[in-house]
Amino acid sequence: MIAAVLFPLPTKKDAAVPSTMRAALYHGPRDIRIDDVAVPIPAPGEVLVRVLRSGICGTDAGEWTTGPKVFPVHHRHPLSGHLGPIIPGHEFVGEIAEAAGDSDYRAGEIVASGAGIWCGACRRCFEGRPNKCVAYRTLGLNVHGGMAEYVAVPAKTLRRVPTGLAIDHAALAQPLAVGIHAARRAGTQARDRVVVIGAGAIGSFVLAGLRYLCDVDITVVDIAQARLDRAERLGADRTLIASDSLVGDIADVLDGHRPDVVIEASGAPGQLAAALAMVADGGRVEAVGIPERKPELDLHSMIFREITLETTLAHVCDTDLPAALRILAAEPQLGVEFAEPAVGLAELGPSLDRLSAGGVEGKILVDPAA
Repeated sequence: MIAAVLFPLPTKKDAAVPSTMRAALYHGPRDIRIDDVAVPIPAPGEVLVRVLRSGICGTDAGEWTTGPKVFPVHHRHPLSGHLGPIIPGHEFVGEIAEAAGDSDYRAGEIVASGAGIWCGACRRCFEGRPNKCVAYRTLGLNVHGGMAEYVAVPAKTLRRVPTGLAIDHAALAQPLAVGIHAARRAGTQARDRVVVIGAGAIGSFVLAGLRYLCDVDITVVDIAQARLDRAERLGADRTLIASDSLVGDIADVLDGHRPDVVIEASGAPGQLAAALAMVADGGRVEAVGIPERKPELDLHSMIFREITLETTLAHVCDTDLPAALRILAAEPQLGVEFAEPAVGLAELGPSLDRLSAGGVEGKILVDPAA
């Protein structure tokens, strides 16, 4: 449990691990400071990871522009105990720097972090849904994370990176795992007609998850042709520019058929309603993108057409993170498409500005040692 800005001063460290490190500390909107802080001492069950790459996501951008909403800067987090400026970064990969003698990991191994921490003892954990654990908290969101040279990580949330997988590509494992989890939750079956609305990072990772899980026919919709071109390179069967006549356009490209499953991954206004309007009777719609405003839904139509509406959040570390690493190792094109050249911690603020302004098509990666 971490409840202060700085980590406790270490009492003993391996000679190869310094006593202090550089870290990005979020204090408030557009206020991230690069400071020297103490290297954390792993608690029981944790290992110390030297961060090699840490990705920036839309949640980080939202906290940068209009936060704190998720980061527990002003109010103590009820599960992690954190209060005060926080080190962000929940998408990271690194090298084991220190591991306890009873750990399965050894110093020097390269690992990807799932970031989410679960108890393993509650009802949802027993159901195989640890992402909905009653004690769930996330590194980089509710407790110090990976925008630092070192981070203490529960060993159970780590998975080894396959030999030969580029570090920049491995850094995509956590967000790809989120896409894979969304694809699982969509409940697709072989030969389903699937429409994915939104070809940004999360929509593309859902596309990769669908391709991994099942033999389905996939149509990807977006407003940007460049994103649609990328979706085709990543395996979409067809793509379609979004328009006000989207429901009819989908029927046209599917030869008069309605899709069995529609996955709304954009969060754009009106798109969840469009997804519900276009799906086949008895079909499924999954909400992945988070809208800024509460959407209005036609419940009358949903009930009479027996439409199933699913939602999804985060991922299941034991299944989705290993699958993400396998996909990244087997399909290097995914990493080529998304991994931007790494920047240093000093570039974190400008990078968040760029992401917030919509000027990023891939994934911004940070090398805390740069």
